Amino acid sequence: MTQSLGALVTEQSDPRHRRIDRLPTEEIARRMNAADATVPGAVALAIPAISTAIDAIAARMARGGRLLYVGAGTSGRLAVLDASECPPTFGTDPDLVCGIIAGGAEALVRSVEGAEDDAGAGAAAIRSEGAGSLDSVVGISASGRAPFVVAAVTEARRVGALTVGLSCNTGGPLSAAADHAIEVVVGPEVVTGSTRLKAGTAQKLVLNMISTITMIRCGRTYGNHMIEMAATNTKLADRAARIVSDITGVGLHDARAILEAADLELKTAVVMIEREVSADHARVILAASGERLDNALNA
Repeated sequence: MTQSLGALVTEQSDPRHRRIDRLPTEEIARRMNAADATVPGAVALAIPAISTAIDAIAARMARGGRLLYVGAGTSGRLAVLDASECPPTFGTDPDLVCGIIAGGAEALVRSVEGAEDDAGAGAAAIRSEGAGSLDSVVGISASGRAPFVVAAVTEARRVGALTVGLSCNTGGPLSAAADHAIEVVVGPEVVTGSTRLKAGTAQKLVLNMISTITMIRCGRTYGNHMIEMAATNTKLADRAARIVSDITGVGLHDARAILEAADLELKTAVVMIEREVSADHARVILAASGERLDNALNA
């Protein structure tokens, strides 16, 4: 195991940084920044695989499926982070996009390193979630071989869920276990083996794409606007009013008033303005249009 792990590109030592501890702080920062700048290019090479996976995820979600992320350590924390942002951004039910981290909630704030080696727990987590044939499970592991994640994806595939493996190495067990392999090869880290750096950045960029584009495909945006967002504080209420104004062309003062009349339901407010109807009538139109604003405005 030690030999095979040492062969992974994410575990290699970059000779350019062997004396990094002797450099001035500004030079270290510049080197890290230069290393980080290579990550988008690595992600770009994986876009065909990313896009294919997203289309498959969106198709299942449109039929009522969920999106489950599974990871350990940094990958698990990124999984939970991306999932937790979907309800406020896209108005989703908290159970629609979920993050599963090896070691449970404690691992979000304190390292539980041994948890990633527990393959049984990974498979059990998928069973506990009741994953089925409409669901999509995205396993995330920089090495592409974390036993917890590989076992979770293997179990998800066994029960008929769509499976995706996101890693930063090629040809690993996670890629082999998944229906769709996304391999973003970012190379050795500035601090050898510290995959919370470039690998973590790459994973975050890919997760941004998966969740955001899936929601776009499912009609939870209108143009580039977050039309399902919940206006739960002053900042978000102001943003919602600006979105209503931008979509409809009405002044900001009128947008705020109509949004209030719509009980802060952004889509309802837009339909009220564009179709010149009451809030209740707007909700009927949206329901008949599958809750898609584009359909409601074109009906």
